[in-house]
Amino acid sequence: MRVIAGAFGGRSLVAPKGQATRPTSDRVREALFSVLGDVTDALVLDLYAGTGALGIEALSRGAKRAVFVENARPALDALRRNLDTLNLRQVTSVVATPVAKAVRGLTAGSRFDLVLVDPPYADLNEAVKALQALVRAGHCADDVRIVLEHASRDAGPEIEGLDFEMTRRYGDTSMSFYLGRIGQPDDPAKELGSNDGESSEDVSSGDRDE
Repeated sequence: MRVIAGAFGGRSLVAPKGQATRPTSDRVREALFSVLGDVTDALVLDLYAGTGALGIEALSRGAKRAVFVENARPALDALRRNLDTLNLRQVTSVVATPVAKAVRGLTAGSRFDLVLVDPPYADLNEAVKALQALVRAGHCADDVRIVLEHASRDAGPEIEGLDFEMTRRYGDTSMSFYLGRIGQPDDPAKELGSNDGESSEDVSSGDRDE
């Protein structure tokens, strides 16, 4: 295990050695949640969770519960260790299956307010299909916010059932933001920042979950 910058109360998290799991850098995490704004009481789904850094960040900012989906054994070990270290087991669930299977297996009535998706760059199409299945199955709140991390060389994909808001670029990593189509706020820009299509920020992408 190696130590990475922490999210919960400034405490450090752990990640597997090597490059198979590369947690989103603390600066990019900070930029992401600055765009998202208030996540108080949100039910969060963290897909391709890796070490859990994104979902843990949401909990540190007031989210009420997080479900983490991760299938790789080294990343799972790190994720569970981080949740134990931070005493978050009572407000979290870990689903140790591939993302597509996890989405199909969600219980009826699970409606997430915030979905954080950080797939390996090569699995972007798989992630889009999983999100479309999530929306079709009714597992998203009407005003769900979804963040999809992907390589900056790729455009933010269209996702059936969601409205694309914008893409923010941080070095070689980009984050595309989406909103549910029903029950949206009168001014979505107030929820997610300026709706200015694609933009670039001077934030080092550092490492990221894959």
